[in-house]
Amino acid sequence: MSFVEYSDLIRDGDVAIVYLGHESMMHVKVKQGAQTQTRYGVIRHSSDLIGRRYGSKVTCSKGGWVYVLHPTPELWTVTLPHRTQILYTTDIATITMMLELKPGCVVCESGTGSGSLSHAILRSVAPTGHLHTVEFHQQRAEKAAEEFKEHGVDGLVTVRNQDVCKDGFGVSGVADAVFLDIPSPWEAVRHAKAAMKRQGQISHTLNVVFVNVWSPGVSCCNVSAGGRVCSFSPCIEQVQRTCEALAEEGFEEISTLEVLLRVHDVRTVYLPLPDFGADLSAQTDDDAAAPTETKPQTPVALKTTTLPREMQGHTGYLTFASKPRT
Repeated sequence: MSFVEYSDLIRDGDVAIVYLGHESMMHVKVKQGAQTQTRYGVIRHSSDLIGRRYGSKVTCSKGGWVYVLHPTPELWTVTLPHRTQILYTTDIATITMMLELKPGCVVCESGTGSGSLSHAILRSVAPTGHLHTVEFHQQRAEKAAEEFKEHGVDGLVTVRNQDVCKDGFGVSGVADAVFLDIPSPWEAVRHAKAAMKRQGQISHTLNVVFVNVWSPGVSCCNVSAGGRVCSFSPCIEQVQRTCEALAEEGFEEISTLEVLLRVHDVRTVYLPLPDFGADLSAQTDDDAAAPTETKPQTPVALKTTTLPREMQGHTGYLTFASKPRT
């Protein structure tokens, strides 16, 4: 099982997602002889999970049923154990798009936290890219490395336990993109610049680029120097200082945005046509004398949308910038 490759069957040692309902899911480490308690009863791993297909409907001991799903970064985001505040899918999707991540990219990230964004990055850069992630807290760094190994992505990621503001990312001139989610991102901007690719470092010959595609950890994202950096900050004062630091280091195209998700509820409604009676202006004298027959009106189906009464509010500001390619 791997978060970046699909497996058809559930195997011993996999991490599976148990779908209890639309707003209720949980992750399960599949183990021979183990059991998992749910509100619908017990799930026995040996008989109910191992050897079955992902997506199967599993009946629990009390007669209720659940679905067992293959893990994805999106499902992991809503089921992971929280060691820190995490990024959710709305911000994650924007980050991966604006950083222009694709297979073969090399990315530097700090801090690792609970690994929500890390899994999405790994899925984006697999199978030939690499993630260098830095976490200041030792126990969180160790736990993240353990989870990456359980999820089958440890070959795509290097976890370092250090202070990125003082020690940097531990690499130089290799990154296509850098992501910062730390209290003082402006102190790490110079290290982000140092980690990013420099002019003339990547060969422009087709043969070298082709070889790099199959070399784990070697970038094939861009054929020239430069790259993108993103900083996530909950406070606007952090954004101001980060933008100043980015400008001082020569970054360009500096912009900040906030992403708010508003889901529209789309429904089909049936409205009856109004009956305005017979058209008397087109009738002759004989027609007026004859009784008119009223036909029932057929309702018309229409699509309508309703705005949510409540929506998720502010999570943070996303600041993006580009390193010049010259």
